[in-house]
Amino acid sequence: MDIEEIIKLIFKAASLRRWNDHISPIELVELDKQAHKMVIVYTIAKIQEENEEIDWVKLIEKFLFELFYRLELTDLKPQIFHEMVKERKDDLDKFVLDNIASTLANFNKRFFEKFENYIQTEEECIEDRIIASAHFLATDWEFNLIYPSNSMIYGIDKTKDSIEERIEEHYDLWGVKELLLNKKIYGFVDLCGQLRFQKRWSHIPRVPETSVLGHMLMVAVISYFLTINTLENPSKKRIYNNFFAGLFHDLPEVLTKDIISPIKKSVGGLNDLIGNYEEKMMEQEIEPLIPKWYNEMSFLTKDEFENKIVKNGKIIKNIPYEEMDSYNEDKFSPVDGEIVDFADKLSALREATASVKHGLKSDDLEEAIKNIKDELLLKNKFGVNIDKV
Repeated sequence: MDIEEIIKLIFKAASLRRWNDHISPIELVELDKQAHKMVIVYTIAKIQEENEEIDWVKLIEKFLFELFYRLELTDLKPQIFHEMVKERKDDLDKFVLDNIASTLANFNKRFFEKFENYIQTEEECIEDRIIASAHFLATDWEFNLIYPSNSMIYGIDKTKDSIEERIEEHYDLWGVKELLLNKKIYGFVDLCGQLRFQKRWSHIPRVPETSVLGHMLMVAVISYFLTINTLENPSKKRIYNNFFAGLFHDLPEVLTKDIISPIKKSVGGLNDLIGNYEEKMMEQEIEPLIPKWYNEMSFLTKDEFENKIVKNGKIIKNIPYEEMDSYNEDKFSPVDGEIVDFADKLSALREATASVKHGLKSDDLEEAIKNIKDELLLKNKFGVNIDKV
């Protein structure tokens, strides 16, 4: 399996600066923007599905298609990008396919065929509109961060008006209206965005630095690809759960802050204490913001690395990985916690080794790489070449 090429492609977004021609109070990178965008996609779609059916697997796939497309062209200024899409779309499509074809086709031919179809189809569906609206809402969230520092710069208000106009184009979507009008739901989106401020490996200098939010997207994407590539015909709910369990697996850290693994492992009973505290804080802080789908959020984020299902209304955990295929039906709402755990460690390994490749390393980093590799080798049921990652 060549998932290491997928990881390399996505991780490129951790080094792509955003708003780099503006004064920015923090470093804004493409990986974090895409992660926040997917949180907003989830939020809008959860609201929207109260009134119409949402194909969640299609939504995830279309997000990934656009992510890969933008990663090949993201150095372009947004105005130029949108103009080129209007005027020279065929040329852009060919450029993207030529650059990305071997990576995606070698990894999963069916996914690449869907990607090709996505590029060649101009018909817009509800999933496309949700992703487009989330794109501009995530941009607006960033813009509100940098605007106070750039309020005197020529043309800044024109940028502000342009973003607002693009958001207004989606006011007919109930999910967008409710998100913008409901302070509690928007509070959830804002809280998730704050995970951009929390740096991973904060005690170890690294290049590039990565945020908790960016890491969450990496885990979600890797979980998705492990799911479709290693499981035989996974159910839609299984794909959905594995992706969003990855996307939200570190959500409690916005309330508790990151506690590094060596401390968790070396202090007896600390893991249980942290787990209980996280559950309490989630109920106090997150549930009031998203009461309608908090049960799902709790299901995905609690014991996030355990295989689990729902049977007769009860959550059953610690199911052996080999038995999970017995529950490969939407009615069981299966979550492959082992896949999410493996994806989490693959992402961590990439974060650490990327820094070494950039020439910034330390004894702590070298030890972390060795420990993560050892854990991955023990848990590798997925045919991944750990050394290549």
